[in-house]
Amino acid sequence: MQIGYGIIVTFFVVLLFHFFHLNILKFYPAVVNFCGFSLFFVSLFCKETLIQKFAKMMEGKDLPEVSKAYTRNLTYVWCVFLFFNFSIALWSAFLSETFWELYNCLITYILTGLVFAIEYCVRIRFKKKHNV
Repeated sequence: MQIGYGIIVTFFVVLLFHFFHLNILKFYPAVVNFCGFSLFFVSLFCKETLIQKFAKMMEGKDLPEVSKAYTRNLTYVWCVFLFFNFSIALWSAFLSETFWELYNCLITYILTGLVFAIEYCVRIRFKKKHNV
C-alpha cells in the first residue's frame, strides 16, 4: 500500500511541476545529492564509515584491516562524486529546463551507474588479491 501512495505523490509532483512550473522543485536533485554527501562525509569522522557498516552487514562478520582501509577510501570516492554531482545539480537549477532535465534525469544516472560498475570491478580484484 505504501508504494501506491508514493506513486500517487510522485504523479502529483510531476503534474505540479509541469503545469505550474514550480522552479523550486529543480533544487530537489541538489538537495538529495547534498544529503548523500553529508551522510558519507560525516561518517568519515566516526569509528566506522557508512560503507564499512554496509560491508560489515553484508559479510556478517568484522572486517579485516585491509578491508577497513579499502572501505574508508571508497567513502572518500563517494564523497567526491556526490559533491561533484551536487554542484552540477545546483548549477543546473539556474540553467534551462532542457539542460536540467538532461543532466538530472539522464547523465547523473549514467555517472552513478559507472561509479558503481567501476567500484564493483575494483572490489572483485581487491578481494582476489587479498583473499577476503
